[in-house]
Amino acid sequence: MRTPGREDVGAFTYLVATMRSMTELVIFRLVLVVVLGSSGVLLVWLARAAASGRVRRNQVAGIRTRTTLASDEAWLAAHRRAESPTRAAGVAAIVTAAAVLLPVPVEAVMVIVMLGAVAMIGLVLYGAKVGTDAAREIETPR
Repeated sequence: MRTPGREDVGAFTYLVATMRSMTELVIFRLVLVVVLGSSGVLLVWLARAAASGRVRRNQVAGIRTRTTLASDEAWLAAHRRAESPTRAAGVAAIVTAAAVLLPVPVEAVMVIVMLGAVAMIGLVLYGAKVGTDAAREIETPR
């Protein structure tokens, strides 16, 4: 039986440092899950609420362009048309949040988050475009 020496202190320090970095990675992933998941749920809820008329014209949430804010009819038409892409953006955020929990290296997590963010932003922008087009049709009937 040997007595603990200096090399054991180094091994212990390494173990503590490794555990600390593992804890930080777990916290990092949990923060991503909470942020992405809650933003996804918020997008899904907002898409449904705005399309059903529960969210009225405002300066905080929804598709806020000059065209969509021109009238209640334009606002509602825009959000009805944008509901599907906006809900898809919310689902993309929720799926990304779930994928963050996969047992993969941090580099893979970052790629997953970036792809999810691009999908989410792309779908929200597409929804804003089709929604604004729908509002224009209300303002200038053919």
